[in-house]
Amino acid sequence: MEHHTILDKVNYPADLKELDAPQLSALCAEIRDFLIHSVAETGGHLASNLGVVEITVGLHKVFNCPVDNVIFDVGHQSYVHKILTGRKDRFGTLRKLDGLSGFQRPDESPYDCAVTGHASSSISAALGMARARTLEGRHSEVICVIGDGALTGGMAYEALNDAGQSGEKLIIIFNDNEMSIGKNVGAIANRLSKIRSRPRYLRLKTRVKRVLSHIPGGDGLIRGVSGIKRRIRTAIMKESIFELLGCHYLGPADGNDINSVCAVLNEAKSYNGPVVVHFKTLKGKGYKPSELRPWDYHGVSPFDAVTGKLPVGGETFSSVFGRVLCGLAEDDDRICAVTAAMEDGTGLGGFSAKYPSRCFDVGIAEEHAVAMASGMAAQGAKPVFAVYSSFLQRGYDQLIHDVAIAGNHVVFAVDRAGLVGADGETHQGVFDIPYLLSIPGVKIYAPASFKVLECAAKLAFYHENGPVALRFPRGGEQIYKEDHFGKPICCLQSGSDVTLVSYGILINQVLKAAAQLEQEGVSVEILKLNELSAYDPAVILESARKTGAIIIAEECVSGGCVGDKIAMQLLEAGESPSYKTINLGHQFIPHGKVDELYQRYGIDASAIADAARVLIQNKEIQR
Repeated sequence: MEHHTILDKVNYPADLKELDAPQLSALCAEIRDFLIHSVAETGGHLASNLGVVEITVGLHKVFNCPVDNVIFDVGHQSYVHKILTGRKDRFGTLRKLDGLSGFQRPDESPYDCAVTGHASSSISAALGMARARTLEGRHSEVICVIGDGALTGGMAYEALNDAGQSGEKLIIIFNDNEMSIGKNVGAIANRLSKIRSRPRYLRLKTRVKRVLSHIPGGDGLIRGVSGIKRRIRTAIMKESIFELLGCHYLGPADGNDINSVCAVLNEAKSYNGPVVVHFKTLKGKGYKPSELRPWDYHGVSPFDAVTGKLPVGGETFSSVFGRVLCGLAEDDDRICAVTAAMEDGTGLGGFSAKYPSRCFDVGIAEEHAVAMASGMAAQGAKPVFAVYSSFLQRGYDQLIHDVAIAGNHVVFAVDRAGLVGADGETHQGVFDIPYLLSIPGVKIYAPASFKVLECAAKLAFYHENGPVALRFPRGGEQIYKEDHFGKPICCLQSGSDVTLVSYGILINQVLKAAAQLEQEGVSVEILKLNELSAYDPAVILESARKTGAIIIAEECVSGGCVGDKIAMQLLEAGESPSYKTINLGHQFIPHGKVDELYQRYGIDASAIADAARVLIQNKEIQR
């Protein structure tokens, strides 16, 4: 990493205020170098941050944070913001346990005014802040930065529609790089491409204003030609979608030119109502491998900064699911796939290439995806919606209203179920068990190996006739690689001292705990749940009677978990064994490595074994 002569002196936004244009340009180059080498060490979101360097520097040059509020939609592109707001020296801790979050977090810095992590919510939050500011009589600015990928989400348009009629002073920065994680899709993306084709309009407008401002009476001339200017623009360009929704519109301008960025942001400050500032940027700018393949550098593990070589991963549950789906679709042309801008992340890349007419990318629109899949199923198709656990949360109402009430046969491939690690609270897949168990008629399969995943996928499509969730974790399989999927619940091994119950990838921790206990002479019975919604409770009751001690270990929050369900079944049956639930509790889980989080929150093998020892001791005392 090169020595950064300007960046070394910039720690807070106030340090930017006296920098001239050449110094700002040099600072942007130094920030890019810092980002490339830092993210190469820690992993993280690289391409999106490289693209917004000038926009972020311009925001902190023109505005006065934290008095003025800046929200980054999704927030994975907030690294530059963090560098400029007192967190540069902690960048080596990015996404590590107890280190910097990869997203905005108010508890991390007063410069972070909102929790971010999911797409399309920034305009809503910003409008709320603007309205509160107005009610309190303050005069601060509220700015949000949203990308064209997030503008495929319906929530953004609900907010734009409200903002346009509100009259609130609000600045919406539209960061247009023509991508989210992959290429954007849909009619909105097509309409935005037409707006992008007129960048000369803004440059001409700026030059005319500059010339007129130096003429005596020029301010009056500027106001006088404004009406003519608007009519000419409407005739040539038609109205932008933002203007149709009631917002002023500036752009498109070059978002990777710091002088242009500062000029347009200063102009945006002069508007009293909502204004959209359209910046065209290059995702991955300044790092050739990322410029050429920005999708590969969206979210990366540590890599070689010099060559750009990325680590080669092994087979994952996502890739196995994609391969299995392709095999099933080869024999059944009713099978189709739906994704919400996560084609490659959910293992659908191969399916999309092989069956393009049967793969539907709806953009960042999970609610629409669920309801659309239900409509497809109602007409005889066999849709699978492949989606991350934390993003399926957004379609909860549609799961109930559009799918479950009608009993439509939609398969939900719930990827990233359980802890995902470095992305933290907003991305941990720890709520899907409670919210799926709460919906009548939804079957839930929880494969713990690739073989079980393949079997479960076939059952999901051909054994079920209503909604079914096939939930699997991030990454690959572990020590458990078997195929025990003949029944909803199976006994992996018999024992007499304690019963351990679990499902999914956490069965590996149970197996390790059992091995520890057996070395101490403890006889352990292991029950593995394959189906979480309709297993036979008699199997668990019989085991509990035999051992007199039972532990249910889960990688989810406590409220509404399977352990609660089993506890109620034991109570109703009049059984009272020594009993313990092991889960993540009633809390949000931060970022960190998964094994570190397992240990900290007490769901690893050692914690399970410790709990078993306590139960066995209590059982002996009661005797």
